[in-house]
This record gives sequence, structure tokens and C-alpha cells, in this order.
Amino acid sequence: MKVLTIREPWASLVGCGVKIIETRSWPTSYRGELYIHAGVHKISEKDERAVRLSKLIPDNRLHYGEIFMKCNLIDCIKIDEDYAKRVQAETPENYECGNYTAGRYAWILSNVEYIEPISAKGRLSIWNYEKNEQC
Repeated sequence: MKVLTIREPWASLVGCGVKIIETRSWPTSYRGELYIHAGVHKISEKDERAVRLSKLIPDNRLHYGEIFMKCNLIDCIKIDEDYAKRVQAETPENYECGNYTAGRYAWILSNVEYIEPISAKGRLSIWNYEKNEQC
């Protein structure tokens, strides 16, 4: 299965529907089912934005080191100033969850659903999970 690692609290914000766009510095041509892995890096209390956003997660459950949901990656859009302004106006919480600097990419996610969590080590880029890789 194809997996993308996202740091917390942003991974869990995808799960609760606050974040429907993942912003990246690189594009992808991949479309289809994508599993989300929460990175193991813990939120620093000094990161005010991350602490503030984590309060939007209804059950306060963060999924460090787990593949815990699946979704569909339906589009990848190069961000320009107009696109960033539109996202900010239409979904301000989602805008707060990403980096909408012109030249970056917006990965559009849909049909998010939780799965039974799987312990796994994360990787860069989109990666393939093999069942024997559990931590």
C-alpha cells in the first residue's frame, strides 16, 4: 500500500477533517488510495502553532509512529498567490495547517477514513508499506 508520512498534529488534523490539503515542496503524479502515517517526531511545546492546532483534534489522540487512516489523493495543484488566497478565504483552518507559499504544491485529499492502527517507521516521499516492516 502507498503511504505518506505527515508529522503530528497535521496527520491527525487530516483524520478529523480540519486539513483536507497537504502542502509539499514537490509535486506528485500519483493519484489513488493513500494511507497516512503519523511521524514519530513529538510536538514541541515551543511550537505555538502546532500546540494550538492540536486542540482542534476532538479526542486529543495523536498517532505517533502509526499508519492510522486511508484516503484518496485526487489532485496535486501548484500553488500560486490566487490559489493561496482562495484557500485562506474558503477554509481558514485548513490554510493555517499548511504552507501555501507560491511554488509549493497542494495535495488534495478526500474520503478519509480511520483504519486499525499499524505501527511503522516513516519514510520520505510516498512509500510502500510491507507487512513485515512493523516496529
